[in-house]
Amino acid sequence: MKPKFILLLVSIFFFINVNAQQLPKTSFNTSLGEIVCEIDTIHAPVTASNFLNHVKNGTFENAMFYRVVRPDNQPYSKEKIEVIQGGLYDDKIIDKIKPIPHETTAVTGLKHTDGALSMARNEPGTASTEFFICVGDQPSLDFGGKRNPDGQGFAVFGHVISGMEVVRKIQQLKDTSQYLVEPVKIKIETP
Repeated sequence: MKPKFILLLVSIFFFINVNAQQLPKTSFNTSLGEIVCEIDTIHAPVTASNFLNHVKNGTFENAMFYRVVRPDNQPYSKEKIEVIQGGLYDDKIIDKIKPIPHETTAVTGLKHTDGALSMARNEPGTASTEFFICVGDQPSLDFGGKRNPDGQGFAVFGHVISGMEVVRKIQQLKDTSQYLVEPVKIKIETP
C-alpha cells in the first residue's frame, strides 16, 4: 500500500473512533426546567475531568446560576458578551478549592458558540468551580479574544444539547448589576 493511502485509512479510523465515543452528559435541573450538556472529555480533558469530579464528589450541592450578562447590563464593557454564570458563588468556599491549568480554545479547538459551557476565571490558571453558558456566539471569549486583556480567553469544556430555552429564560431574569435578584438553584447530575 502507498503511504498516502495508509495515512488516509488511519485518519478515517481515528475520526470514526473519536466520533463513536459517547461523551458524558450532565443535567442542570432548575425550577425553570432542565439544561442537558455534553462534557467534552476528549478535547478538554483537564477542564472536563475537573467539572465531572466536582459533580461526582458533591461539590455542587448548593450550586446556583447567579449572574446574567446581556447587552443592557454591561454599559462600560467595550466587548459585550451574553452568558449566564453559575457555580458556588461564595468566594470563601471557592478559594479553598484547588484551581486547574488553563486549557485555552487554541489548545482544545473548542469555541464559545451558542450553548458552549466554559469555565469562569480571573487570571489564567485560577478556574475551579465557576462556569458559564454562552447565549449566542461569543468569539471575544476565545483565545485571542478581546474580553480579557490577557488574551487567553476561557476554557470551553462542553455544550448544551437541550434546554437552551431555559438558559435564555434565566438570562432574562431580574438582576442588579448582573447579579440575579433571586439566584436559580441548580441540581447537577450525571444521568
